[in-house]
Amino acid sequence: MNPKQNSKPLIVALDYPALDDALALADRLDPQACRVKIGKELFTRAGPQAVSTLVARGFEVFLDLKFHDIPNTVAGACRAAADLGCWMLNVHAGGGRAMMEAAVAALDGAPGRPLLIAVTVLTSLDDAALGEVGVGGGVAGQVERLAALTRASGLDGVVCSPLEIAPLRARLGDAFALVTPGVRPAGASVDDQIRIATPGSAMAAGASFLVVGRPVPRAADPAAAVAAINDECRKAASA
Repeated sequence: MNPKQNSKPLIVALDYPALDDALALADRLDPQACRVKIGKELFTRAGPQAVSTLVARGFEVFLDLKFHDIPNTVAGACRAAADLGCWMLNVHAGGGRAMMEAAVAALDGAPGRPLLIAVTVLTSLDDAALGEVGVGGGVAGQVERLAALTRASGLDGVVCSPLEIAPLRARLGDAFALVTPGVRPAGASVDDQIRIATPGSAMAAGASFLVVGRPVPRAADPAAAVAAINDECRKAASA
């Protein structure tokens, strides 16, 4: 998953409470220019139809439900997600090796096998927040531990903030996917994200895919916003 060879790194988050709203944005986007992400709110309200409708419109869908349960339950959920035709899905690395290995096994041999990645530490958390839930050593150390465990468990990559991209790329190599939320174009509101970066700096550090949410739907011209982000990514990858 060499970031310099990835021609479509942008994933637009469709964080809407209703499928009609998500489709209204999708209608203004080119599936050749970006992928899309469906998260918990939209999936809970619209269900599998949200995935199947976007897939039918030509979009590659990242199903961002962060499965975290006993191994058998997560394995079944991963098989169900693959059956929907999603391009990528995720689990929580905090579920441990047995859970992640069960997820990998559940997808083995699946037609059009989706990428399987794991969440390390949410980008809304900092060292103090981790300490409150009993995790010592800070964000950086926890991310590195969980990323190494994820690779050892056979997954394709991890979700990590822009601040962890460079050390993880150096440690885990180019073949391991690094999916980076908390990306904001220069001048955009940071909203509830803490560990953020611009698209160009994230790609220069070695990100494989960038998840961008509110700055795209808030733009007067979402397609132009996508084009600007893609241009920034191409320049960073070629530098």
